[in-house]
Amino acid sequence: MSSHAAAIDHHHDHTTSTGIPNKKLLMWAFLASDCMFFGCLIATHLIYRLHPPPGAPDARSIFSIELTSFSTFILLMSSLMMALAVNAIQKGNLKSMRWSLLTTVLFGAIFLGCQVYEFQHFVHAKGLTITNSILGTTFYTLTGTHGTHVAIGVFWLILMYVRSFQPKNTAADRGWFWRGLLHIAAIIGVVVCAMFAVIDLTHALQAGQGVGGFLSHGFGWLIGLVVSTGLALQLARPRGPVDFGEANAIDVESMGLYWHFVDIVWIVIFTAVYLLEYL
Repeated sequence: MSSHAAAIDHHHDHTTSTGIPNKKLLMWAFLASDCMFFGCLIATHLIYRLHPPPGAPDARSIFSIELTSFSTFILLMSSLMMALAVNAIQKGNLKSMRWSLLTTVLFGAIFLGCQVYEFQHFVHAKGLTITNSILGTTFYTLTGTHGTHVAIGVFWLILMYVRSFQPKNTAADRGWFWRGLLHIAAIIGVVVCAMFAVIDLTHALQAGQGVGGFLSHGFGWLIGLVVSTGLALQLARPRGPVDFGEANAIDVESMGLYWHFVDIVWIVIFTAVYLLEYL
């Protein structure tokens, strides 16, 4: 057992007296505090849903369980890809880790796009705002806080992906830092342009305008998507040995812990906020 454990130990990190790597222990401590924070938000929502004030809107007439179920499935699949990224870097498979991270970013962006579309629909079509009812206040506060966590996670994933391109000899490649910043901006551009292009296309189709209606006011998103994608692909071209490998497995693992926590919290939110309305 001990020899097997040594064979898969890729932490390369200082450990505490418990044998747990410092970075992982720090992440567990942060997640414990975040768990209490989300617990308060979820409990507040449930209390007001069990004892709604007079004139409170009916949540079932507002929610779209089909859309939320789809976004939940996407977020769960992102956890699978995150696990594959951790497994890949533990085996020193840098290429596989990069593809898994990018796929996780894609799934996270789809989830965020669904949430942005949902919020827009609730405000403009259903008239639910954060100030006009206690349902809106607790709903937007809870789900918006979770969405912020997902957005932070997506940004962290992008940073880790770009970090994997850092050259081993940075002194010989002085342009690495600025190239890395440009790489980060390009990937963020891909995510943002793709997200809002799909949202605008959905709105155009729902309004009966078709693809032509979308192109009349959403063409800029497509241009931005093409330019950002081309730039990101160009910056991802191999340039020699990189300073990223099995020794960085603990960093990817810590990021994976955060991402899995965000997914687990969403399962609780999906059950408490959405599914309970249909029971």
